[in-house]
Amino acid sequence: MDVLEAIRTRRSIRSYLPRPVEEDKLAQILEAARLAPSANNRQDWKFIVVRESARRKKLVEPCNNQAFIADAPVVIVACTTDAKRTMRSGYQCAAVDVTIAVDHLTLVATALGLGTCWIGAFEAKKVAAALDLPPDVVPVHILPLGYPAETPAPRPRKTTADLFM
Repeated sequence: MDVLEAIRTRRSIRSYLPRPVEEDKLAQILEAARLAPSANNRQDWKFIVVRESARRKKLVEPCNNQAFIADAPVVIVACTTDAKRTMRSGYQCAAVDVTIAVDHLTLVATALGLGTCWIGAFEAKKVAAALDLPPDVVPVHILPLGYPAETPAPRPRKTTADLFM
């Protein structure tokens, strides 16, 4: 699958098959995140790979009680190691850099036949506590990962005319 096809077919998956994610596929997905660009090439990120059922269940409550998070065979918690750094534009580097890495990750997962759901509804401090993260490792995004047990229809998109000036 080429990149544009992965972009077209990626969906938010909230139901997963009880099938483990193969190590080679997980390695390819994490490699995509590792290769993502970042401001000044600082790569101020850590990716916590949560596979154990008990640890995944600990993420449900701080993630707005979204129970499907614990059902995914893998949950990736994408974190920054420099939550205070900003770009000259005033935007927080972590918000941009970690997002780019997660986008790479989701597209490779899609190309490999896996599903993800971008989770932004969570309490970062509670997630950090649930995973016993060091103080400098701050969660930015949470991404359940696994084989889809559903095939959602495409969501409506704005037209090109609506988006470009």
